[in-house]
Amino acid sequence: MSKRPLSKKPPQTIHALKVSLLAMASFSILIMVWFFPRIPQNPDYHNFADSRLFWGIPNAADVLSNWGFVIVGCLGILTWFRKIKIEAVTDFQKWAYLLVFIGIACIGLGSAHYHLAPNNHSLLWDRLPMSVVFMGLLSIVLGERVSEPIGKTLFVPLLALGAFSVIYWHYTESRGVGDLRLYGVVQFYTLLFIPAIVLLFDHQEPQQKMAFLKMALFYGLAKVCEHFDDQIFAIGQLISGHSLKHLWAALATYFLIEAFEKRPTTLKRTQYT
Repeated sequence: MSKRPLSKKPPQTIHALKVSLLAMASFSILIMVWFFPRIPQNPDYHNFADSRLFWGIPNAADVLSNWGFVIVGCLGILTWFRKIKIEAVTDFQKWAYLLVFIGIACIGLGSAHYHLAPNNHSLLWDRLPMSVVFMGLLSIVLGERVSEPIGKTLFVPLLALGAFSVIYWHYTESRGVGDLRLYGVVQFYTLLFIPAIVLLFDHQEPQQKMAFLKMALFYGLAKVCEHFDDQIFAIGQLISGHSLKHLWAALATYFLIEAFEKRPTTLKRTQYT
């Protein structure tokens, strides 16, 4: 009696299951966060370890360390102009990457402005471009590794959600009922989900996969340095954890240029693993 071979699920089914899992996890997080108590901005957040004055610039190290973002953003824009002239780039890739590169440069300017006089009002201009970059990057990863129609469809809604999360926080803070929950989801959701998407939805561009993972790794390192701001500064008082956070985060964004250079030049309507 011959044995019947075990049937395997087709790639389309596996892909659909992964998409469903991602959608359910995303929806669950958005629902669960509203059961948490609101999170106001901690006033001590603005008290950074290194407040030294250099060349007449207050909080100089935290201000000047932001220029890494401006440099990376400009390099990204230059790479974008060079690549679209010689390679096939879909409309979605073209405008999504350009917006993110511009957003990275704006992060440097907004964060430098904030650190000149740290307060809730100036923090708005730090977080606004950050939210645009987070959501723009998420749509790029969705479009290139899950499905271009998904990334393209969610591009504008995700950007709107990111901007709204910051404006909502700022509005509630001005009313004395500050609420960071939605902004927290925007930032930490992308930090967790982008690596998950890259690992779950593999395709024929392993070099781009490594670029995305390195970007997530160095941004995670930046957040660790931010958390240990005072402790790092206490070691010789050379540089603070927050200044290091800027440098590591700028390096993380540099790998987006690598991801752009190693991207798939032709996106299928659906990619299966």
